[in-house]
Amino acid sequence: MFKITSTLLILFMMTLQANVLQEAIDSAPSGSIIKLPAGVYKGSIVIDKPLTIVGKESGVVIDGEGKGTVIKIKSSFVTLKNLKIVGSGDRHENIDAAVTITEAKQCEVSYCIIEDCLFGIDMQMTKNSIISNNTITSKDFELGLKGDGLRLWYSNDNIIKKNSLIRSRDMVVWYSHGNLIEENFAEHCRYSLHFMYAGKNRVINNRYQYNSVGIFFMYSKDTIASGNFIKSSVGATGMGIGLKEVTNFTIEDNTILYCAQGMYIDRSPFEPDTNNWIRNNKILYNSEALHFHSLSENNIITNNKIMGNIEDVVNDGRSSKTYNNEIVKNYWDNYEGFDKNRDNIGDSPHRVYQYADQLWIYNPDVKFFYGSPVISLLNFLAKLAPFTKPLFLFEDKKPIVKIEG
Repeated sequence: MFKITSTLLILFMMTLQANVLQEAIDSAPSGSIIKLPAGVYKGSIVIDKPLTIVGKESGVVIDGEGKGTVIKIKSSFVTLKNLKIVGSGDRHENIDAAVTITEAKQCEVSYCIIEDCLFGIDMQMTKNSIISNNTITSKDFELGLKGDGLRLWYSNDNIIKKNSLIRSRDMVVWYSHGNLIEENFAEHCRYSLHFMYAGKNRVINNRYQYNSVGIFFMYSKDTIASGNFIKSSVGATGMGIGLKEVTNFTIEDNTILYCAQGMYIDRSPFEPDTNNWIRNNKILYNSEALHFHSLSENNIITNNKIMGNIEDVVNDGRSSKTYNNEIVKNYWDNYEGFDKNRDNIGDSPHRVYQYADQLWIYNPDVKFFYGSPVISLLNFLAKLAPFTKPLFLFEDKKPIVKIEG
């Protein structure tokens, strides 16, 4: 087993001019464990063999000195643990990152602190690896100019667990399948989690707050999102969970609150004769609980608690055919029917209409006044005495009358 000699440790502490850490990596046999004491080590290192680098105490810093990527992993079976990684370059076209893992398997990055790095951890064509218990913060740029905290690109069957992304840009999962994304936290980011062309992923028990968007799924299929807590997606169009052209999704047991849009549904499910299941979610105190855009049929929306929202349902294009979704046994706090036999199912359906007087739905300028007493009065008058026949959106044939338990 490779060991760091006392002479080499002195060199580590005395100089950053020579990259002694890279020299130690280059001279170490495959499978070695390099245990680093506290100190600052020069970055821009490349690991091209199975190897473990671990900080044996706090205060182990690997500094990229503002140039390029701090650590490049080009081998399978590499582990980084208990390190502080700082100071990547700032070039987006080069994807300057704290850690880049390329064409590898069974790697691990855990218990690391990443600061002042444009991108955090960039995984390219990496599989069967673990990214866990890391804290990642980008450079102090405007939000759109930061890099992604975590980036999976053609990377399959990985475990991404208990990481914290704070003031980075996005976590992206693109062209990546079979990943478990569990118990992560994101705050003050743009997209706390963004999928494109991805399938068979599981998104479980994550917590996202004060981001522009909680979770957005695009052009994807066969995925489960369960037990996530999404709070205060900020901005005029901030959304909790977005579905765009996705198929065979299960969205269940999530809590979405204080967002501009609780759930955004756009051409989903996308493939014909398929379904998405939206069930047992709590969609609470949002500006809009369910927002439909474009044709969206064959969603099965059941057993959700929809309460305290300004608008329960919005159809912004009059072409979503929301009435072709199966919507049943949801709790709606504005249901106006009765339950004479006390079976907790409403005696009459909960019917939802959209009134032409609700100008804010189609006019962004009017939306500035959304939620004001004037708009509330106009909405009330529109329902009391509509100028035109209202647009029927859908009905819940068996609405839940009260929340039990």
